[in-house]
Amino acid sequence: MEAKKLNVESRQGGGKSAAGRLRREGKIPAVIYGHTAPTPITVDAREFRNAFKRITENTIVELHMPGGVHEVLVKDYQRDNLTGQIVHVDFYEFEKGKALRTRVPIRLTGNPVGVKEGGILETQLRELDVECLPKDLPEEIVLDITELALDRALHVRDLVLPTGVRVLLAADQVVCLVAHRKAEEEVAPAAVEGEVPAEGEAPAEGEGEAAEETEEKEE
Repeated sequence: MEAKKLNVESRQGGGKSAAGRLRREGKIPAVIYGHTAPTPITVDAREFRNAFKRITENTIVELHMPGGVHEVLVKDYQRDNLTGQIVHVDFYEFEKGKALRTRVPIRLTGNPVGVKEGGILETQLRELDVECLPKDLPEEIVLDITELALDRALHVRDLVLPTGVRVLLAADQVVCLVAHRKAEEEVAPAAVEGEVPAEGEAPAEGEGEAAEETEEKEE
């Protein structure tokens, strides 16, 4: 996987006021942590948006600083609830030559046979927890579901993993399945006891007779 590159700068101080000032200047407050002491930095917001159309945990990022280059993963980020803009990023710096643990997206391909037979596809696992060296980190895991029949499922054991990648989930965990569509049961609303029929509507069985008996008693 080709690494993304970002130019970043170190920053001093903290707090909401400092972070707000940086955001108004078009920068994103961020932190590098991992096997060294946490390092506060800033990232150009526009550069970050251009580099990340979709943020995933398995994308290797090269952070270029005056003091050198840090190879990291995006471990966490925060968005503004109103604008949707990224307001903070946590980068995890891994050690070269040592295995790391992260998540890789699962991409399903094909139109299942079971769906053509009237079933519905249910996806239960969209990311895979893996362990591997940084050089072996895949961009995604592709699973062909074309032959998936009705009432059948595909499991973690059915995934084809690249060399050097070890899965950290149970082999029998379901990735996706094709289930029967739930039949919509149409239940007629029950008549409310004592309810007067609408004008022109015939009374329910026995209602007419009961009314006549009441009139006779009143006479």
